[in-house]
Amino acid sequence: MVGIIQRGFKAGLYLSWTLGKVIFPVTLIVTILRYTPVLSWLIDMLSPMMKWIGLSGEAAVPLVLGNLLNLYAGIGAIVSFDFSVKEVFIMAIMMSFSHNLIIESTVASKVGVSWWVVVGVRISLALLAAAVINLVWRGGSEAAQYGLISKAEHIPDGWLAIFGQGLQTAMIGVLQLALIVIPLMVFMQFFRELGWMDKMSNALAPFTKFLGMEKNASMTLAAGLTLGLAYGAGLMIQAVKEDGVSKKDMYLALIFLVSCHAVVEDTLVFIPLGIPVWPLLLIRLLTAILLTAAIAYIWKRAQSSRNGKEPTHEHSYDSL
Repeated sequence: MVGIIQRGFKAGLYLSWTLGKVIFPVTLIVTILRYTPVLSWLIDMLSPMMKWIGLSGEAAVPLVLGNLLNLYAGIGAIVSFDFSVKEVFIMAIMMSFSHNLIIESTVASKVGVSWWVVVGVRISLALLAAAVINLVWRGGSEAAQYGLISKAEHIPDGWLAIFGQGLQTAMIGVLQLALIVIPLMVFMQFFRELGWMDKMSNALAPFTKFLGMEKNASMTLAAGLTLGLAYGAGLMIQAVKEDGVSKKDMYLALIFLVSCHAVVEDTLVFIPLGIPVWPLLLIRLLTAILLTAAIAYIWKRAQSSRNGKEPTHEHSYDSL
């Protein structure tokens, strides 16, 4: 029992260090950039393009902040403007697919999937979803009601205060990461060594098979769906080392997770904006399932045409 906890704790520390080396500097830089002319330049450049997806020029502000920072920064910017329900819903679905791009995409690339694939899929899904919703939905012209969300935000005074806020934000981010990852890795260690992982993988096998993946990708999908893309990628880093997850399954799992991760949290945070959230959840889930299954089918056909047959992979989680 003690040995399992020690091994899980050690794995959690190592993974926290690996991901923290990415999250800390990126968070610091992006937080500082928020108070420079860089963001204003990006917003001014994107504003003329907003009308093509049914948004006003002001919508560039929450979209830029949401993509460079996180959903909360984007939501904070939304309540600073008067948008219609349709505009808020379009921004919500876009930021659900595409948010915190720099950190999450960089962390996801640590498993061997090119960062541009991660970024490209997320931005493409966001733009496509916005265009479809703008064409299909004819309602939602009434003003959005934001509930009790506060519009006030403390702006640091001077570059030293800005740098201090960046350091604080970065350190809190890494601490939050460790507080989630370390217990998670201890829990995963128990799952592996007690044989529970194989049982859960067998239960989820039909779903992962439909998505074109082997059953050893099931826990990565579960973690990404509930905890987020960065943590799902973190578990995949460990799975690649210990369980020999194939390159194909890495790509398919990441494509699924970039389309649909942290579905509970990322959906609930939009409730105070006064928009229907069930469509957000369903759109993300269906998009992730259909996109991953389609890519898996194409990959399998291409692999079969090259090799004459589809290779099989059998792995066990009792690898320790």
